[in-house]
Amino acid sequence: MAPHTVQLVLQYDGAHFSGWQRQPEERTVQAVMEDSLLQLCGIHVSVLGSGRTDAGVHALGQAAGVRVSDRWTPRELRRALNAVLPDDVWVAGAFPMRDDFHARFSAVSRSYRYLVGTDDTAESPFRRGRELAWRRQTDRAALDAAARHIVGPYCFRGFAVKGTAPADDDHRCLVREASWSSREGGLVFTIRANRFLHHMVRFLVGTMLDISAGRRDPELMAELLAAGDNARASPPAPPHGLYLERVEYPDEFYLADT
Repeated sequence: MAPHTVQLVLQYDGAHFSGWQRQPEERTVQAVMEDSLLQLCGIHVSVLGSGRTDAGVHALGQAAGVRVSDRWTPRELRRALNAVLPDDVWVAGAFPMRDDFHARFSAVSRSYRYLVGTDDTAESPFRRGRELAWRRQTDRAALDAAARHIVGPYCFRGFAVKGTAPADDDHRCLVREASWSSREGGLVFTIRANRFLHHMVRFLVGTMLDISAGRRDPELMAELLAAGDNARASPPAPPHGLYLERVEYPDEFYLADT
């Protein structure tokens, strides 16, 4: 039977994964997905993600592309995968796609959220693995001002792990949205961009929180956007508060679901 392309939308709890990408001797999301597809299809099926998430990072809408036999409709593939996947991974959606769809290179934007707990119960065992418990002062106006700095096309070398991209890459990302908002028990940072560098969101959050606590100068955000490395950035916020929320693709890649 001829293969066809399916986009899978994945949700996973990153607590017990060593990130997305398959690694020897490590439990990763890509490896779990490929092992489950081997069980169903009887052959190795490559699972190409929209990007790599680090160890401990969660996903509400990671996108992945697979090529499977046309005996598997997207609906049946989703049902079968959810029957064999472990409890910390779930296929939230499955869509037929054009054969030239690529989960990484076809994406036009990715959205992340970072959860910060500011109340007394942020240390609860039901919350501390899902958000950062922040016990320092928080100047909301300073947070909002810091977030406004990063909207637009900028080089983000100052907020990324060195070597995150090839030396000839300009490290430029187009940030379309970046904002803080209140939620019950704390705050959430939301950001949408065409691409992200390694640890970029976590460096941003760590630096902005330190500014809001009065530990760093507010002018630091603009200075880091002009910096050639991350030497002056605050340590990255821990991974367990970070969620890959959504990946967007042009409508023309989607086929009618038959």
